[in-house]
Amino acid sequence: MTENGKIAGTPPADDVQDFDAIVVGAGFGGLYMLHRLRSLGLRVRVFEAGSGVGGTWYWNRYPGARCDVESLEYSYSFSEELQQQWAWKERYAAQPDILRYANHVADRFDLRRDIAFDTRVRSAVFDEDANHWTVHTDRGDTVRAPFCIMAVGCLSLPRLPDFKGRDSFRGQLLHTGLWPAEGVDFSGRRVGVIGTGSSGIQVIPEIARQAGHLFVFQRTANFSLPARNRALDEDHVGRFKADYPQIRERARHAPAGIAGIPMPTESALSQADAVRQRVYEAGWERGSTGFTRLYKDLLTDPQANDTAADFVRAKIASIVRDPAVARALTPRNHFIGTKRICLDSGYFETYNRDNVTLVDVRDDPIEAITPAGLRTRSREFELDTLVLATGFDAITGALLGIDIRTSSGATLAAKWADGPRTYLGLMTAGFPNLFVITGPGSPSVLTNMISSIEQHVDWIATCLTDLRERGVRRIEADRASEDRWVEHVNEVADQTLFPRADSWYVGANVPGKARVFMPYLGGLGNYRLRCAEVAARGYEGFVLQT
Repeated sequence: MTENGKIAGTPPADDVQDFDAIVVGAGFGGLYMLHRLRSLGLRVRVFEAGSGVGGTWYWNRYPGARCDVESLEYSYSFSEELQQQWAWKERYAAQPDILRYANHVADRFDLRRDIAFDTRVRSAVFDEDANHWTVHTDRGDTVRAPFCIMAVGCLSLPRLPDFKGRDSFRGQLLHTGLWPAEGVDFSGRRVGVIGTGSSGIQVIPEIARQAGHLFVFQRTANFSLPARNRALDEDHVGRFKADYPQIRERARHAPAGIAGIPMPTESALSQADAVRQRVYEAGWERGSTGFTRLYKDLLTDPQANDTAADFVRAKIASIVRDPAVARALTPRNHFIGTKRICLDSGYFETYNRDNVTLVDVRDDPIEAITPAGLRTRSREFELDTLVLATGFDAITGALLGIDIRTSSGATLAAKWADGPRTYLGLMTAGFPNLFVITGPGSPSVLTNMISSIEQHVDWIATCLTDLRERGVRRIEADRASEDRWVEHVNEVADQTLFPRADSWYVGANVPGKARVFMPYLGGLGNYRLRCAEVAARGYEGFVLQT
């Protein structure tokens, strides 16, 4: 091993290293999982494709990248010293600050020595006779352990759209999810951006301030709210940290895993128009993704949702000076909140700049990427740089990018061909001793991810402790229990407006991907109680073997 934890060289084919657990991924999930397993006295190896820790925040270095959960809550709660001593700079932390935090955690808890960086896992095979997983990497490593824990992240496999001629482009081609660590200078350049989801909405204002001219190729207009980001006041931080025990406890039982977003009790349709307008105005000024939780029926009743959507549409019309551009930027094909609602820093104002042109590719479709730029049906655009803000193969993509199988030949790819199937989002039937952190069928991306990560990691660590004390060598999701959980996840989703949108929540952004609503909409608080009950009943719904 080298000093920074990288595996040096390629071991002989018969050089198999044995551990108690293998963890794939060194983002926030993998780091905390390593810390917990090590505290149990287990020998752990973590594999990470990047050269450093941080996961999503390692790769997504594009200008303007920022979290949409307030920094004082988007942080670990497991260490009182850590949460008291770390100093966040802004209300919504920027990517460099979050990456510094991840590196601080890795150093503070001496985690790097068990992480193999620059190492991508290619396959994981479960030996059904020996009850262990064998993992192979692209560096030739062969590692074996009874338990394998996937901490690969929900938004970690960038999606590169398969435009005709994409590889012929002679200019600079970038993806927001694979941004160069050294940064990019757009000064004086003709830049095109494809995509106006969360990444696009964050990066577009930043590029516009530098570029000679920016062309935004919009496929789907999106709802976005002003973030109202600001530097944190020391007095506010002091009060917040003094109240951390109560705040963290509220977050653990809040639907979104965020204490600052309480459960609404009023219906949007039960209030007078003037009252409702004041509530929306206050929500707009506050700057929070909790806007869609201002009323209890915004995500379940189309008429209620329209009241919120119309408010934001009116705001767009008031900000963007060109009425035709404002109309093109106004979402009308999905309910507000059913695609990831965004927080921005001057996004709609950017279209008032003379050096920014919006191209609505629903009306004028992209036909090809050319050596010199991009061609739509009506015209050619000469570009020096093309930025793909086209998102990810979300939730399942990174998992299915690994060849996960059993010794009898069952593959995860085949099992999930018609959509992911899990029990509690933690395990999938037929693949024993394989855990997933924030997997499909768990609240995951609909929550503060660190709240969900800590809940999953703590549950898995407790489970492994219980199994060891009981002499259990094998745990597997029961197929009937899995079927009931999948049915429950679907029933809960179908009570909302979410499945009606062509979002990445259902895989609609990936051609050929099965359309299944993947996260669990029952809320983190309810989900946490369900997981605790399952464990308290002797891991009800799981099959245990000694």
